[in-house]
Amino acid sequence: MSSPSYSYKQAGVDIDAANEFIQKIKPLVKTTNRPETKSPIGHFAGLFSIPKKYKKPLLVSSTDGVGTKLKLALEWNHVQGLGQDLVAMSANDLICLGAEPLFFLDYFATSKLQVDQAVSIIKGIVQACRDIHCTLLGGETAEMPGIYTGNDFDLAGFIVGVVEQGQVIDGSKIKPGDQIIGMASSGFHSNGFSLVRKIIADRNLSPDEIIAPLSKNLREALLEPTKLYVRQILELKKKFRLKGIAHITGGGLLENIPRIVPKNCRTVIDQKTWSRPTIFQLMKEWGSVEEQEMQRVFNCGIGLMLVVDKKDTSRVLAKLKTMPQDSQEEAKVIGEILPCKKGTHFIEVLE
Repeated sequence: MSSPSYSYKQAGVDIDAANEFIQKIKPLVKTTNRPETKSPIGHFAGLFSIPKKYKKPLLVSSTDGVGTKLKLALEWNHVQGLGQDLVAMSANDLICLGAEPLFFLDYFATSKLQVDQAVSIIKGIVQACRDIHCTLLGGETAEMPGIYTGNDFDLAGFIVGVVEQGQVIDGSKIKPGDQIIGMASSGFHSNGFSLVRKIIADRNLSPDEIIAPLSKNLREALLEPTKLYVRQILELKKKFRLKGIAHITGGGLLENIPRIVPKNCRTVIDQKTWSRPTIFQLMKEWGSVEEQEMQRVFNCGIGLMLVVDKKDTSRVLAKLKTMPQDSQEEAKVIGEILPCKKGTHFIEVLE
C-alpha cells in the first residue's frame, strides 16, 4: 500500500494565492516610490539611499501594530481602515523626533490568505504612505495555519526616517512657561480596544446600531482610521521651533507627554479647553470607567501634543489653520509647563 502524497496546499498554505496577491499589489506599491528607492518589489530586501539634502543624517526608526482594533474590524467585517492605522501608529511616533519618513515595511500574517481582503489592507497602507511621501519598500505575507485559526490575521509595521543631527526634537529644551498645543484625534486611533471590545461585548452592542448623539453607527465611530500628523509637523518645523512632540498612544493622556518633559518641570493639562468627543463619553458611561482610567487608556480626543515657546503659540495655531483643507488640524492650547519644586516631573490633568 503506497503512502499518501501530501502538498503544501493540503497543509494550509496556498503558494498560488500568495503569487496572485503579489501580482495585484505590485502596481499599487510602485506608486509610493520616492526618488531614493533603488530596488523593485519582489527582491529579497529593499534598497534605499539617504536624501542628499541631509548633511549629518540620523536614521530614526519605529515599529508598531494596530492592537485588538484589528479583532473588532474583523468581527465587524470592516478592515479597510487598518492599513492607515498601521502606517499612522509608526509614522506618528517617528514624527515626534522631527524625522522625515523614508520607507515603510509591513508584515501580514494569517491562517489562510484571502487575496481580496489582503489587497484592501495594502491599498490602505499604500494610500497612507503616499500621504506622507514614504516608500512602501517591502513586506512579508505569511500563511501560518495552526498559529492563526479561522479568519484571524495580524499586522505589524516598521518605518525608517531621517532627521538632521542638529534638528532632532527630543524635549530637552522644554522649560517652564512653554505651552502645550493639542491636535485633535480622529477617535480612539489604535489604542485601548481591549477595553472597548469588553464594553461592547458586555452590553451586546451592534455595529449597525445608530447612536443618536453621533449621527453614525458604532462601526463607523469606533473604526475611524488613526489620523496621520506627518505633513503638518514637517510643515510647522520649517518655520517654528517645536520643543517637544508627544504621540498620545498607549498610556493615553497621562503617560505620554512625561516621556519628553524634563524632570525639573511639571505638566498641567486642562480638559476644559477642549470638548471630549461623544464616543469617549459614551464608552465611559457604558463601561462605568473611572476618569483616571479613561485618561491613562484613551487619548480622549487629543492625538498629538506639541510643546512650544509661549511667544510662538498663536503663530503655530494660525499656521495650522492655513494648511490645505485635507491636512488642517483642529488644534488649541490645552496646557502649560510649570516648574517642579520636587525635581521630579509629574503630570496634572484638570477636569
